[in-house]
Amino acid sequence: MTARGWFLFSLMGVIWGIPYLMIKVAVDAVSPTMVVFTRCALGAALLLPFAIRQGNLTQVVRTHWRPMLAFACIEIIGPWFTLTDAERHLSSSTAGLLIAGVPIVGVVAARLFGDTERLGIRRLTGLALGLAGVGVLTAPHLTGGDARSLAEVLLTVVGYATAPLIAARHLKDVPTLQLIAPCLTLSTLVYAPAAAATWPTTVTSTQVLAALAGLGVLCTAVAFVAFLELIKEAGPTRATVITYVNPAVAVAAGAAFLDERLTAGILIAFTLILAGSVLATAGPAAATAPKRAPRPVPWSTRQTSRADGRVESP
Repeated sequence: MTARGWFLFSLMGVIWGIPYLMIKVAVDAVSPTMVVFTRCALGAALLLPFAIRQGNLTQVVRTHWRPMLAFACIEIIGPWFTLTDAERHLSSSTAGLLIAGVPIVGVVAARLFGDTERLGIRRLTGLALGLAGVGVLTAPHLTGGDARSLAEVLLTVVGYATAPLIAARHLKDVPTLQLIAPCLTLSTLVYAPAAAATWPTTVTSTQVLAALAGLGVLCTAVAFVAFLELIKEAGPTRATVITYVNPAVAVAAGAAFLDERLTAGILIAFTLILAGSVLATAGPAAATAPKRAPRPVPWSTRQTSRADGRVESP
């Protein structure tokens, strides 16, 4: 990837490494629909004015409404609820581990969408190393869960793996803001009735309000702009490899801010995840064929096409 691609990849690895914790904090106090509504509403409120300012937003939506609707349903409306609802019963580390299956599902989905890019041993090895690293990182922290919650996270994985393919194939010419702002606005309208019906009767704590604000501003508005730019820069399959880095970021934040132990297993997991990310996002090796000297043109092929009889080469 390019330097810009690696910057976006690193940024997304951090930004989408913290939503699991924020969701866990928020969903203990408010309903899953309220969490999703607040997240979408804040993101739409921040991005929609800039999308309108770019001009021709109505025309863009009319032209691309079908793939935009599919992207909104598969990336936001469905997965954000299923993930949030699942975290009422699953730990954030369990959710992070299961979400780390997105790149694997993304490779399979890309093949179903007709992608003919050859993965090669290097990228396949990177995907395997990354998944192994996430397993080493989160296996000691796995707790509880039921069949419904696991199924909800699986649906989230399928959505997260498929939506970037739609964006790359059908929406690559749509400006980032004019794609995500209408999708967030639609998602806000979809969840507004359910959020109103489950509106908390008491004022929630400052911690919960901070978690909701972080989800809406940082993990939605900022993250989506960066993620769609990453898809354009590195492609949908490589972009989803950030889900290998996200659990590592969560553990690093715990060690830095919560004095959690940094064990040998965590260090091994970091090594596997970083190595896997580098390999899985690497582009095809460029062929460097040696330059050939220009062949001399045989005298017999030269022509005398000028009227004065001078010789010219073809």
